[in-house]
Amino acid sequence: MINLDFMPSRQLALYAARLFLTRSLAVMVMLVLVLMTLDLLGESGKILKVPGNGEAELWRYVSLRVPILISRFLPFSVLLGALIAFVGLNQHSEVISMKAAGLSAHQILAPMVVASLGVAIALFAFNELVVVKAARTVNAWTDADYEPIPPSSGILSNVWIRDGDDMVRARIVTGSGAQTRLRGITIYQRERGALARVLDVARAEQVAGGWRLEGVRTYDARMNILMRQPEMIGLRGVEPTRFTLAKIDPDERSFIALRQEIRALQNAGRPTEEARTGWWHKISGPLSTMLMPLLAATAAFGLARSGHVLLRATIGMALGFTYFVADNFSLALGNYGAYPPFLAAWAPFLLFLLIGEFVLIRQEE
Repeated sequence: MINLDFMPSRQLALYAARLFLTRSLAVMVMLVLVLMTLDLLGESGKILKVPGNGEAELWRYVSLRVPILISRFLPFSVLLGALIAFVGLNQHSEVISMKAAGLSAHQILAPMVVASLGVAIALFAFNELVVVKAARTVNAWTDADYEPIPPSSGILSNVWIRDGDDMVRARIVTGSGAQTRLRGITIYQRERGALARVLDVARAEQVAGGWRLEGVRTYDARMNILMRQPEMIGLRGVEPTRFTLAKIDPDERSFIALRQEIRALQNAGRPTEEARTGWWHKISGPLSTMLMPLLAATAAFGLARSGHVLLRATIGMALGFTYFVADNFSLALGNYGAYPPFLAAWAPFLLFLLIGEFVLIRQEE
């Protein structure tokens, strides 16, 4: 008699979910430890060469990078955790026992899908509460070459704008409106398409008629001389929104804040494709964890003694890798406006949901 309940028994559901979650957690811890070690080896020299930086700054870098690595590799860890769990269930003939008890493939898979939904919700909350702030801070710190940066909830880094023929780069932008402050500014002044002067400015703040530039060093390319000025007025007519809206990284904005930035871009007549694609992906990205048990289910079905367990696990891993490649490719097309933002964020998810269901149904038949 076939069991028509969506979920198997409570004990079986808890067993499958616990098996899946513990394997996924173990894979995630291993990946984060290895990747964080390699990352720290590459960046520790840059951090320590700045006067005043020491062991505390290394631990600060680790504390900022670990949440980003967790967010980025958690779906992949869920894929590997599901594969490991399914291979174990298959090799111990537990899947055969479940099917003999009348459970369908979808019922066997259901506890892991429900558990992965919980992981997706937790990942979304983790991104909003921790990862967004960590990404904004570590990116600004990296762009400042690991020199001290002011504490601010609105830090932007490595912002470029165009002022007529001139190009302006601000390494650090803080605040908004009249309270916007710039640090590490470089102004490339051009005349008739040729570089005429380069101004390196320590700090800038808005005043009547423009911006007060402090600590100015001017290199005149035509006269080949270097001049210094303690203060001057420049960037006349440049509004603060030119800097605050010039670079909107969805990874550095929360779900609600990014929506507000999109409205500001629309009001200013700026392109919004990249921001809207990132906004939709803030939902579809965490939900990709729900796909991983479905894509990994190829390793669960079939006789273990047939010798094809490794082949089926490889197919599941290949499906997962292909999803991540397709997702990144689709996001890139959405950022450049080739795809509508909604389609760019959701098309890979829906496509691989259909592929996973098709493979699962064929295996069940």
